[in-house]
Amino acid sequence: MATSSEPRQRARVESAILANGLKVLIQEEHTAPLASVWCWYKVGSKDERPGLTGLSHWVEHMNFKGTTNIPRDQVKGIIEQFGGSWNGYTWIDQTTYLETATRDALDRMLFIESERMANGLYHPDDCESERTVIISELHGGENDPDQLLDQEVTATAFKAHPYGHPTIGWLRDLETMSRDDLYAYYRRYYIPNNATLVIVGDVDTAETLRRVEHHFGSIPPGDAPPRVRAIEPEQSGERRVTIRKEGTTAYLKAVCHAPAVTDPQFYPLLILDAALTGACGLNLWSSFRLPPPQRSARLYRALVERGLASAVAGALLPTEHPFLYTVSVTATEGTPLAAVEAVLLEELDRARREGITEAELGKAKAQLKARLVFDNDGISNIAHQLGYFETIAGVDVFTNAGARIAAVTLDEVVEATRAALNPSNRTIGWFDPLPVAPGALASKR
Repeated sequence: MATSSEPRQRARVESAILANGLKVLIQEEHTAPLASVWCWYKVGSKDERPGLTGLSHWVEHMNFKGTTNIPRDQVKGIIEQFGGSWNGYTWIDQTTYLETATRDALDRMLFIESERMANGLYHPDDCESERTVIISELHGGENDPDQLLDQEVTATAFKAHPYGHPTIGWLRDLETMSRDDLYAYYRRYYIPNNATLVIVGDVDTAETLRRVEHHFGSIPPGDAPPRVRAIEPEQSGERRVTIRKEGTTAYLKAVCHAPAVTDPQFYPLLILDAALTGACGLNLWSSFRLPPPQRSARLYRALVERGLASAVAGALLPTEHPFLYTVSVTATEGTPLAAVEAVLLEELDRARREGITEAELGKAKAQLKARLVFDNDGISNIAHQLGYFETIAGVDVFTNAGARIAAVTLDEVVEATRAALNPSNRTIGWFDPLPVAPGALASKR
């Protein structure tokens, strides 16, 4: 097992790679007798091929259904008896599982993740029951107009790259996938040399590495999984999608192809978003639970303060490959979407022509600096950020984020804005609600 310390400014983060290829990141935090364990896999919905969309998410569900040595009815109880919490999620680039509990539970948490990696059961009856659960989840999402619009706009924006299909999958694929499809996918991607184990908390690094070796060292590596080679062609004209279904609220989305987190234009575009909609953090796990500061943001003033919208939000998320910058608007009752769109596009075009001001640059940097602090509030968030960024780009991208933001210049914001907000690079989506049939709302309650 080869180990190495991070550079001096990040001395508390230790890294190790087991002989089987499992990468381990450990950060000691002795402020409370707690530990957080996250196991990350470099597999998400972008790794699925047509006809098998939704596999990554379904496999995640199956990995809570028991293992060779953990009966399904005990998976939750192992952590809960220590007063801890557990969870997991799948997105476009990664799948992760976590447990946070007292430090006394560390060995049990490592045991759970080693079992999840090596000994999933995938009983046919569980696969079938989970098919019903996931299809119900999909239908629930389709009944959320904002979520449905996001799915359709993303699918319209992408023509070649698998980022275009939803993480939950398309209904027909979920109806036809088999237990063998699920298990083969699990065995292909859930291997130590495709995973990163992150431990943060009141632990001793040397002893923790010994326990990791004990639980994971004997799991054999697998062949390197296939990686996505598709490159999205440059968009050559504005695209549009309109959804008309029964509803009570109108929604508008404007999305633009945006750079990956390693692209030099990512952080300048993050500054732009802060100026337009208020600064959001870079923690997919917790950032959106804390509303951004919006009172001075351009789109808030142009849309919300003028009564055209009840809410406006921006989203530029760190991803491995180029993804999207999204502006979402909730129209006020009785306001035509055409009127909302006209003002939104006017503001986006003004930003593209003129850039932002020195004052906006300084405010955006200060807000983003504060959000980075909130992103690392507690051991679970620290562990999330270490693992998330290691999965998509490397820990250095995370630890250097503050310095990268501080170094952004006005000229860099102008360059990134002109590239991203080019009218030919955008896709516009409307959810234009149809009148709700009399009695329909009452029948749904």
